Amino acid sequence: MWEKLSQISLRQLFAEYPHAVDFFSSLALDLECTERTVQEWFFTLDEDVLQDLGLGPEELQARFSFFMMQMEGLKETVNDVREVTICGGVDKNGEPENCDLTIRAGEIICIVGPTGSGKSRLLADIEWIAQQDTPTKRQILINSQIPDVTKRFAIEHKLVAQLSQNMNFIMDLTVHEFVAMHAESRMIEKQQEIVEHIFRKANELAGEPFALNTPVTSLSGGQSRALMIADTAYLSTSPIVLIDEIENAGIDRKQALQLLVAKEKIVLMATHDPILALMGDKRIVIKNGGIRQVINTSPAERENLSRLELIDRQMAAIRELLRRGERIDKLPFTLGM
Repeated sequence: MWEKLSQISLRQLFAEYPHAVDFFSSLALDLECTERTVQEWFFTLDEDVLQDLGLGPEELQARFSFFMMQMEGLKETVNDVREVTICGGVDKNGEPENCDLTIRAGEIICIVGPTGSGKSRLLADIEWIAQQDTPTKRQILINSQIPDVTKRFAIEHKLVAQLSQNMNFIMDLTVHEFVAMHAESRMIEKQQEIVEHIFRKANELAGEPFALNTPVTSLSGGQSRALMIADTAYLSTSPIVLIDEIENAGIDRKQALQLLVAKEKIVLMATHDPILALMGDKRIVIKNGGIRQVINTSPAERENLSRLELIDRQMAAIRELLRRGERIDKLPFTLGM
């Protein structure tokens, strides 16, 4: 790979391989995007700099070439994740879970259980791609294989994206600037089109609309979650998406899940919401820190889902009456099964 990289300019290197910046940043080496070739830069490094690094130009070049081969190999395989397997560990008492669950692309798996039962711990094990090195002793396999270290600890092209309960932005950017920056980092063509598409999708999911020039720090919890779900669906390369309690975000839950599944993501979601739980293909029941059982959603539960969704729409209409400051002495419909 060095033969190919050595002859291109630094400007072209960073344009075609944004992750190359990580290598130089890790060594505290500041570069400018110039027309100087990569090879010229390596062999014109100041001797004091090389001495501080404890490396010669040839060794530094070899390390850079190895880093780039690893990152490009990861980039090629990260989107080839067809399934994830959770190999059971132990619960809080050390009792074995006796559970091996394989989840395939396009599936939605819900994680249910009492508060404090260990739902978030299971999500953390998957995010960490645990290899029996967490308190639960679970092991996570990718395509039935133990993933290598470069995949597990990659900075870019991460296998797992997590949407947590708190989506608090700290960057002083507008919605447009935030999404455009992500699109640019992914080297997306027609960036303006994808930014506007993500913006429209996010507004479809959000309970209240927002504008492209809205500062991300001004977004409500529901708006932030809606933006990140749309952004994850269209821009994230992570094939596995973990969601921790989406029900209180004030967004269109069904459409959000359908959007992620349509992009062939593997979705795992911790929830207390019966509607979300029945939307899943399966649900993992957590008790005392361990996987107690795995339940396949039955046809009868699917029928109940339709009825629960009707009640949910009715409750949403009542909430809207309250928002408008109206009285609800009489209901405009009858709640019930």
